[in-house]
Formats: sequence, C-alpha cells, structure tokens
Amino acid sequence: MAVNLKKLVRKEDLLSGGHRACAGCTGANILRQVMLVAGRDTIVGGATGCMEVVTTVYPYTAWKVPYIHTAFENVAATISGVETGFRALKKFGDLPVEREKMNFIAIGGDGGTYDIGLQSLSGAMERGHNMVYICYDNEAYMNTGIQRSSATPFGAHTSTAPAGKVKQGKEQNRKNLTAIMVAHEIPYVAQTTPFHWRDLATKVEKALAVDGPAFLNVLMPCTIGWHFDPAIGMQICKEAVENNFWPLFEVENGKYKINYKPSEKKPKTQLADWMKQQGRFKHLFKPGNEELLVKCQEYVDQEWEKLLKLEVMTAEPESVKTV
Repeated sequence: MAVNLKKLVRKEDLLSGGHRACAGCTGANILRQVMLVAGRDTIVGGATGCMEVVTTVYPYTAWKVPYIHTAFENVAATISGVETGFRALKKFGDLPVEREKMNFIAIGGDGGTYDIGLQSLSGAMERGHNMVYICYDNEAYMNTGIQRSSATPFGAHTSTAPAGKVKQGKEQNRKNLTAIMVAHEIPYVAQTTPFHWRDLATKVEKALAVDGPAFLNVLMPCTIGWHFDPAIGMQICKEAVENNFWPLFEVENGKYKINYKPSEKKPKTQLADWMKQQGRFKHLFKPGNEELLVKCQEYVDQEWEKLLKLEVMTAEPESVKTV
C-alpha cells in the first residue's frame, strides 16, 4: 500500500499558513503531511509543546479541524476519552451527523511523550483505543529552554546537560520509546521522517486504518535546539536515515519490517559527518573526545544490528513444501 502523490497534493491543506513556527521548522512540515492524509474527519489533541504553541496562540488557530490543547502530560488520555465518547454517541444514535468513521489523533513532542506523558500514553495503548499517537521527536524540551529529555542522544549539549570542563553533554543513550510501544502489542508501530514523505504518508494511512491503537515516532530536527542552518532540516532527516541513526521501519502485529536499508553500493553517510552539521555536538570534535565519537557510532551500529535480527526473527515462516 503506497500513497498516491497526485491524489495527496490535491487535498486541502488543513494547517494554515501564518503560524509561528521557526524558519526551517520540520515540525510544521510533519503536521501538514499528517493532515493531508487524515483529512477533515479528524479530531486532533495537542500536548503542550512547540507545535501547540506555534499553531494555537489564543485567540488564533492554524488548525482547520477540531483541536484540543491539553496539558503536557495527558494528551493520550484526552483523545482516548474523545474516542470513547464518539463510540458511545454512535452506539446510542446520538451523533448529530451520521459518520462511519472519525480519525482521532494525539500529537506530542518527546518531552510530552517519552517523559511526562508516558503514563498517559501507555494507558491509552493498553486499553486499546482506536486512535493514533504521533510523537514529533526533536530530542529535547525545545519549547521550554532546550532541556534534555530521555530522547536526547548521548553526547548532545542541552541547557540541563551542558558540555563544559566537567562533562561533555548528555551521558546516557536515548530511550527506545518505539520498542516500548511495540511491547504494548498494539496493531501498528512505526518510525519515519518528514523528508521521506511517501513513507510518512503511507504509515499515517496504515495507522489510521487499523482497528485499535497505533503509534508513530517521527524525527523532527530542530534548527534552534540542534543548532543547524534552517535551510538543511530535510537534509538532516535524510542523512539520519542513511547513517542508521533513525531507521525507517514498521511493526505490524508484532512483525518487524525495515522500510529502507542504506545501499552498500555507495559510500555510507558517516554518523560523525552528520553530527558535524549540528552545533549540539560540536564539543565532541575537540581533541580528547575521540572516544565519545566512537561510542556514538558503536551505539548506532548495535541498534541497527538488533533491528536487522528482529526483522528476521519475526518474519513469516516460509511455507513448507510437501513432496
């Protein structure tokens, strides 16, 4: 199942221009792409965060669909309640307009998803609500001062894990939230980026189509927090996939599928080359920090190998031929 580009571009843009996102913001691009697929029959909940702040500054809104701003920690609970209410109204014939299906989408950044909202998210997924949770992962609390989150990668400089004489950025590897969602045994889990538009659109379509909860983790390079030229946000996305920092994969009913594997026929984009473009890692290239760069590469390589093994382990067994 692949999204038809001609049909997609003819759809109405449900996130209006004039919002307050930063120049070069990849998050606004994510929201636009998601809504092109979801369409009008959608209710969106947004946790407090970058994308909420830039699109819903009272009394204005950039959203052309019903939108509920919730606290940092409870967007999953809010949308699970809306979804339950819809089912109840439909069951008793109390909907003002008969609708076969509505899309219920919860959106949060990594702070409101990996950390503060994890309990709410876990509960909604475990209960099996027919909703999609989309995390725009910019790997820190960008809205409140670029503090580290559990999504922040090892070695990255943030305001609460600064690089200096004593320490060299965050000392822990990032949390694997995608794996945590897979452990909930929900029908659909996936990772993608806004650069890979067809991959993103297809995964949004799949997530909305399943009967039950789905989770999408979308990389969102942040020009302010990651310290890169606003013009290269999409390039950052592309290279993150090429060097296996952010693999494109999906898990349908427990079966892993890697959607893109960097070609071995051309020179592979090195993690260090990708990191050099981001000011949050510039301290790692100072003399004496060579081991830290090696550690970053080793972690990415280990996670990629794990993913390759999971794809093999969960693949459909080949049919047994009888003689």
